[in-house]
Amino acid sequence: MDALHVSLAHPLRSFRLTLELEVGAETVALVGPSGAGKTSVLRAIAGLLRPKQGRIALGRDVWLDGEAGIDVPPERRSVGLVFQEYALFPHMTVAENVAYGGRGRAEELLELLDIASLRAVRPGELSGGERQRVALARALARDPDVLLLDEPLAALDSHTRARVRAELGDLLARLGLPTLLVTHDFQDAAALAERVGVIVDGRIVQVGSPAELIAGPTSPFVADFTGGNLLRGTARPAPSGLTEVTLTDGSRIFSIDRLEGHVGAVVYPWEVAVAREAPLDSAQNHVAGPIASLVPVANRVRVRVGPLTAEITAASAEQLALRQGEPVVASFKATGTRLVPLA
Repeated sequence: MDALHVSLAHPLRSFRLTLELEVGAETVALVGPSGAGKTSVLRAIAGLLRPKQGRIALGRDVWLDGEAGIDVPPERRSVGLVFQEYALFPHMTVAENVAYGGRGRAEELLELLDIASLRAVRPGELSGGERQRVALARALARDPDVLLLDEPLAALDSHTRARVRAELGDLLARLGLPTLLVTHDFQDAAALAERVGVIVDGRIVQVGSPAELIAGPTSPFVADFTGGNLLRGTARPAPSGLTEVTLTDGSRIFSIDRLEGHVGAVVYPWEVAVAREAPLDSAQNHVAGPIASLVPVANRVRVRVGPLTAEITAASAEQLALRQGEPVVASFKATGTRLVPLA
């Protein structure tokens, strides 16, 4: 399987999109704040946006080379593109929409994506998950060598999203195509992609597996995107060999990371324990305060205490008889406190 090579330099509204990326037989997620340039990357690969400078190639097949004057039109690029809103033709049936992408594989894809029973139905009569599968089938009907997905799950409700996410993950694994996925949701990125590239202001600031991004975020945005608590403060070396961080409210916490100056201390909810009193264990960091909120999430409960959100089991929450407004102590270890520099 040929790899997709992308090199772009293109002015956007308030910054310059500058990107180098290679995608093999894998799914890579592009994530970042709105307007960071993610969708522009997909459009450039598909041929819907011509960058000022750049080179896009699938193996030896060059689709764009600004210096050589090569710009292959969209219809001649072996790309399947699924738009955020799916962009199905409302006057066509499911079968006709899929066949529009290419008749050769239409019947096979109707079966593969479990929409054969809907062949005579029009998009307006479909659920969100069904429309997503039709759009994907139409993209695959082109028999593409590269698959581009622009927020493919954004239009789904939370219940449908979890199910369709699992289905899409299985399908992408079977296809084994170079796939580029744009999403605002870390759960989508973690479930669907082997690697995640974080774009901020047109530049990739970090690339890694979802686990690597969680373990070592290099910026406040990455920490927030992966679900971490971000506590701002000033860091200095402590006599114990740890780093002491004085938070904006004057309280102090400790980290094993070595950093000085203005920092963000990143603590993930599952690293935070909740108790009625400060525990006598290895946790060196404690934040006391009333419970601001209790939010059930599946078989766990998210507990907000001051600037922290902890995630504990529902059984633990029940055993502690937690109630909103009651005082508790949220505790976390220095080894679970990561530091990122702040400007």
